[in-house]
Amino acid sequence: MNAPHVVTVGEAMALLVAQTPGPLAAVEHFSRSSAGAELNVATGLARLGWRVGYISRVGQDPFGDYLLATLDREGIDRSHVQVDTQHPTGFMLKSREPEGQDPQIAYFRKGSAASHLGPDDVPVQGLQGVRWLHLTGISVALSDSARALAQTLVQQARAAGAAVSFDPNLRARLWPSQTAMVSGLNAWAAQADLVMPGLSEGQLLTGQTTPQDIASWYLDRGVPQVVIKLGPQGAYVADAQGRATVPGFQVQRVVDTVGAGDGFAVGVLSALLDGQSLADAALRGNAIGARVVQYVGDSEGLPDPEQLAMALQVRSCK
Repeated sequence: MNAPHVVTVGEAMALLVAQTPGPLAAVEHFSRSSAGAELNVATGLARLGWRVGYISRVGQDPFGDYLLATLDREGIDRSHVQVDTQHPTGFMLKSREPEGQDPQIAYFRKGSAASHLGPDDVPVQGLQGVRWLHLTGISVALSDSARALAQTLVQQARAAGAAVSFDPNLRARLWPSQTAMVSGLNAWAAQADLVMPGLSEGQLLTGQTTPQDIASWYLDRGVPQVVIKLGPQGAYVADAQGRATVPGFQVQRVVDTVGAGDGFAVGVLSALLDGQSLADAALRGNAIGARVVQYVGDSEGLPDPEQLAMALQVRSCK
């Protein structure tokens, strides 16, 4: 079996999306889907034809069975997804909000199977033949053991010559304090070849206010490539080849903003794997992010190659 092009690690969760607007406590009917930042990225890359390996744990329960079936359906290698007989699969609820508003989200993940990830979950063969390791600030904050797993994977990526990307993906509830979160995430960013914070994330993590200064802050600390997500305004990119602001794509109707950053990461990583420049990678990221916000659910808007070509064509026709 060929090695994956990309490996990522994190918590796959069942997602229950409200079918009607209103407070979650009042909603009676939900539709089921999948969630998890790293799973969203794995799904998006697999739909674009990349071989993706996913490292996680799910419970021996209906949600776990559903997620395993989802991985199979998407063509994601789940040979390193363990079924934990002692701990449950995490899940989350998401409200349905008026157009353009961020939904209310309630997480049920404490003590989950994925929080018990650890160094024992490292692939026996390491990351030989893998081109890219993608981590987020969620996967390194789940638990001390999950953090140890991520550190081992970074070391194996270096040994294998694979690139490492890091999306801070702030989840304050997973950290003991904001100070610990900031110092911890910046320490992980310093180990990466590519860092992709959102503008507000970058402001909190660096103390800088502009995309230019945030990028400089990370470049000065040895990160080779930085992409700042600017939402509808696009993205700001910086590396040794230069700096640029890459405009975003116009969206007629925003349905659900959750998952847009993961879609952006799919675009950036897939384009870099294709050998494109950082600016062109951000353009693809903007296109996929804009597509994702037009769908309910975290991964429903992630495109296949034909849909990606159409999404990119929207901009070229303007």
